Amino acid sequence: MKDKPRLTFHGAAGSVTGSCFLLEVGESRILVDCGMFQGSKTEKELNYRPFPFQSAELDAVILTHAHIDHSGLLPKLVKDGFSGPIYCTPATLDLCAVMLPDSGHIQEMEVEQLNRRNERRGRKPVSPIYTAADAMSSLVQFQAHPFKIWKELSPEFRFRFWNAGHLLGSASIEIEIGSHSDRQRLLFSGDIGPRHKLFQFDPEAPSAFDYIVCESTYGDVDRHDPSDEGRRKMLREEVQRATRHRDGALLIPSFAVERTQELLADLSHLMDKGEIPNCPIIIDSPLALRATQVFSRHASELENGDLLLGALKSRNVRFTESVEQSKAIDHIHGFHIVIAASGMCEAGRIRHRLKNWLWREEATVLLVGYQATGTLGRLLQDGASTVRIQGDEIIVRANIRTLDVYSGHADATELTAWVAARLPVRRTLFLVHGELPAVAGLETRLLAARPDLSIVKPTLDATYELSTEGAVETRAPEAPPRLEAFQTGRKDWHNDYQSLILDLEERLDKAADEKARGVILRKVRNAVDELQERGR
Repeated sequence: MKDKPRLTFHGAAGSVTGSCFLLEVGESRILVDCGMFQGSKTEKELNYRPFPFQSAELDAVILTHAHIDHSGLLPKLVKDGFSGPIYCTPATLDLCAVMLPDSGHIQEMEVEQLNRRNERRGRKPVSPIYTAADAMSSLVQFQAHPFKIWKELSPEFRFRFWNAGHLLGSASIEIEIGSHSDRQRLLFSGDIGPRHKLFQFDPEAPSAFDYIVCESTYGDVDRHDPSDEGRRKMLREEVQRATRHRDGALLIPSFAVERTQELLADLSHLMDKGEIPNCPIIIDSPLALRATQVFSRHASELENGDLLLGALKSRNVRFTESVEQSKAIDHIHGFHIVIAASGMCEAGRIRHRLKNWLWREEATVLLVGYQATGTLGRLLQDGASTVRIQGDEIIVRANIRTLDVYSGHADATELTAWVAARLPVRRTLFLVHGELPAVAGLETRLLAARPDLSIVKPTLDATYELSTEGAVETRAPEAPPRLEAFQTGRKDWHNDYQSLILDLEERLDKAADEKARGVILRKVRNAVDELQERGR
């Protein structure tokens, strides 16, 4: 190779979303993942900005799996001029065929609502990142490729997929670049699944690489995931706690793909065994319905796929698809369970369910997955007493519970073991897809076991030359990152502003009289004026 290969981290650097890595090898420009940013508004705004590369100059995309934080900007990429192939496993293609159009539809609906508000406020209208039609158009460029079979893209670039154990169709990507004496081996972990996953077999991949890019979502957490029996016992206890309110509801914000199917299988199993009362289990998500159909078609590829097929025959299980069916849930009498997307409460029908139930003491909200900083789910998990949903202030009286045994991600111990099984890493191990404490925690564990390991924690838009000696950062001063490190993977000013407004309203409500409220408002205005004067 005339020029050293270059790897640029355009996402999932210091945060857990927006996975996007650009690999330049000779004349080839390959993108690994093209995911949507989630979390704080500051990070989500990156989805609307131009890509930090020329989409039309890319030769191909290799996709680890279908989750939106890995695949969600592919329609935008195609719309922006990318015309090459998008390689993924067959199951990932099937899931993307339902997930990406759904993502486009959600954006269209949210932008429509936002533009109605903007018109009333005299603000300019905005456009969705892409539409459902754009997503459908991008699917033409997807090409399914099986596990463990090499695919050659050029004489200097080939890859193959290995099961990552995270999601139906999820893969780690083994890549070989260069030729003869300068040949190098790379591995992109994708998202690594835990040992005790209901539908997924344990992750696998070869060993001995020059470079590894490894996720670190739970890099500072030991979850001690239980067995299937232990997990169901914990779920049973949560359901029994919630059923103490006969007219209550158990709301489970859940990712529509795989998490929902796992919960459905376990809840149905517990009801069949008489361990929890029979009650309606409502899957309030059109995407979950279509994803479940994909899972059913691939049931033979799943560990315990028969449990899902059995659950789908249960009389207690109901799916809603239309808006009318979803609204009808509000009229159900008696205890019921609702599983609705999204898992971090950032979009979808779960926000309507929370708006209707959060203020009621007889409701239970069960968080069953990772909650990124700045999301509504994280605010609830951290004990917020009041939140805003669709512009309305909602007091939180519902019982907020967390059951983190359905995670699709390996914990710190499992990630450490996964890396150990891939050794030796001859050059550099990059830690990505984790908030800063998680990345630092995993680094500490890995170095404790292998002090000689070279570890790099890239920041957003950082570029590294992949030499035969190791990774060397090469980002030029004239190409600053789109966000600084302190702006990723944490709350932003939008979160602080909402918190301030809610706190101010609470203090005004508690003020003794009109005069006391006036004093509070005067002090706030004086403080703002003083800060503005200092800033001039």
